[in-house]
Amino acid sequence: MERICKIKAADSAFAEMARQKWDGVAKPLGSFGILEDMLCRIAAVQRTDSPDISKRAVVVMCADNGVVDEGVTQTDSSVTAVCAKAIAEGSSNINALADIYGAEVTAVDIGIASDIECVKLLNRKIAYGSDNIASGHAMTVEQAEASLKVGMDIVRDMAEKGIDIIVTGEMGIGNTTPTAALSSVILGLPAEKVTGRGAGLSAEGLALKISAVKRAVEINSPDKDAPMELLAKLGSYEIGGMMGLFLGGAVYGVTVIIDGVISAVSAVLAAMIAPDCRDYMLAGHVSAEPAGRMLLERLELRAVIDGNLRLGEGTGGILLLPLLDGAAALYYRSHRFDDVGIERYVNLQ
Repeated sequence: MERICKIKAADSAFAEMARQKWDGVAKPLGSFGILEDMLCRIAAVQRTDSPDISKRAVVVMCADNGVVDEGVTQTDSSVTAVCAKAIAEGSSNINALADIYGAEVTAVDIGIASDIECVKLLNRKIAYGSDNIASGHAMTVEQAEASLKVGMDIVRDMAEKGIDIIVTGEMGIGNTTPTAALSSVILGLPAEKVTGRGAGLSAEGLALKISAVKRAVEINSPDKDAPMELLAKLGSYEIGGMMGLFLGGAVYGVTVIIDGVISAVSAVLAAMIAPDCRDYMLAGHVSAEPAGRMLLERLELRAVIDGNLRLGEGTGGILLLPLLDGAAALYYRSHRFDDVGIERYVNLQ
């Protein structure tokens, strides 16, 4: 955790320099909206007014969740291992998107409930799944800290290879239940307001899930202002690993994209540990899960994509990459006022 103490805010001077360059593009001021802001944020992270997002990666944290025993999912935990192996071998949903958007994909076993024979799956297993949060703590504090270290170490290794931007992803049957429990405490809302159907639940299944979330919060009684306690009591290894990715982004100067609601709750917890790490985050999309939008609002981040997405694996987050490529094309290639002899727009507000 020593590395976290080194986190400092991104350099806003470079964001302002990038804004000045945007204002020189021959178009109305700010007319490319949030995408202009995002490129400025990346400039602040990279400490240059010529940000580069050509080297990109997706990191998919894979783990199992003991709360599946409560009947909160449509499938059993065996699906986690199958999907994790598919991601590692390049045949899953995220791989299809990563191939066309030029991103490398790394699948990480941070807590799958079984051993998987797959050399391409990065083995960083902390335990064989988290414990059932509806009957006790998800993990020990030491295990929670270990999950953060996994994420930070991965960012370190990718930064050393020149990766500019990382998309967060996860695969873990049942992980929207700990996400709902964490969201309930963090946002101060009842379980009914933050619990969705996840990968697909009947009305009866949703009722079981809401009940499990309520019991988890009541039994564990976490301090809402203590992020590591929240992770250990109500979280999961995927969430801890993604927290490490967000913190690592701030430590090693890499922009990290939030995917869906599970990624978003991880980002909020990371920002509770080190508020300045928020500077290194971009919101990929607004999740279809009930807490998704509220968690992004907690981070004061806006997403460009609001498409009712809930696939996971980083598939929503990666869709931001081609939009950022479009923004970069305008930023670097479009004609400029000084080149074409058009009078610049001025800010009249």
